[in-house]
Amino acid sequence: MDEEEYVETIGEQLYSRIYPKHEEYAGKLTGMLLELPGPVLSQMLQDEAMLTTAIEKALRALQVAQEPSTVTCKEEDDVSASSDSVGEQLFELVDVYNTGYSQKITGMLLEQHKEAVLNLLSDPKLLEEQVNLALKTLKEQNVEETDISDSSDTDDSERLGERLFSLVEELDPRHANYITGMLLEMEPAALRQLLSDHRMLEVAVQKAQAALDTQS
Repeated sequence: MDEEEYVETIGEQLYSRIYPKHEEYAGKLTGMLLELPGPVLSQMLQDEAMLTTAIEKALRALQVAQEPSTVTCKEEDDVSASSDSVGEQLFELVDVYNTGYSQKITGMLLEQHKEAVLNLLSDPKLLEEQVNLALKTLKEQNVEETDISDSSDTDDSERLGERLFSLVEELDPRHANYITGMLLEMEPAALRQLLSDHRMLEVAVQKAQAALDTQS
């Protein structure tokens, strides 16, 4: 089965699952979900909860895109007050793509002028291009950070460990060694996320501290 046939088959299966509950938007929702990677789509068709969540996200994104933006008509003060709301709407749209970097990509897109951000909310095609561009940038940064010419898996783990230790030491100098050791049991991808998201790191450190308190 070539790629075109595969997409068509998946599309038919998705449409038949979406149509009974969302007759009016079935075609559009199917099209949006078909933008996701093939393995994700296959998993969705086997996991009802995952499919339902993806449909709900796509539906919210579709409804947001169809609603005329009221933000542009408001005074400047109202615009700044509603920036959180714009960020939430943008996150919902970005999250549909299941990139694994929804928060980071949303943050990158929110650095643009408000007008450009509002355009993203109303233009799904433009949003898709921006998401792909941001994802490419993030992946290239990841490669630059971790793919040093002579690196092996062991070297990579050591570098991650050193960077992690220096951050953990700032949060809990007394237990830095223990906590770093506990966190290093996580998958490398999860560790990189901790290194790039300070808030997530703080939560992980607090959990490790709680575990240490239980053991002592």
